[in-house]
Amino acid sequence: VQFVESGGGLVQPGGSLRLSCAASGFNFGNYAMTWFRQAPGKEREWVATVEKAGDTTNYVDFVKGRFFISRDNAKNTVYLQMNNLKPEDTAVYYCKAWRQTIAGEIDYWGQGIQVTVSG
Repeated sequence: VQFVESGGGLVQPGGSLRLSCAASGFNFGNYAMTWFRQAPGKEREWVATVEKAGDTTNYVDFVKGRFFISRDNAKNTVYLQMNNLKPEDTAVYYCKAWRQTIAGEIDYWGQGIQVTVSG
């Protein structure tokens, strides 16, 4: 299993970034995809989820209306469009693939990508 995350970096408050997470080594279309983030000194927190077919999304309250998660199953890639970024959005962002089986939950994590909002 491998993930290649891209699109992070430094952006000014109010700016936008689009994160990508390209996956390989598993059946991407059978997994829900999620973005988490972890700020310095804080616990990792859930940001958004897109279900297997891409037709259902969910967001944590503090990103609703600013962040948008999507996926392209033909490209085995999940995206996170982040608009109107704030300094408190500064964190390492991780993608995660997961699905529930009879034996329990299976999940795979990306390596993380830094997003810094400062100006």
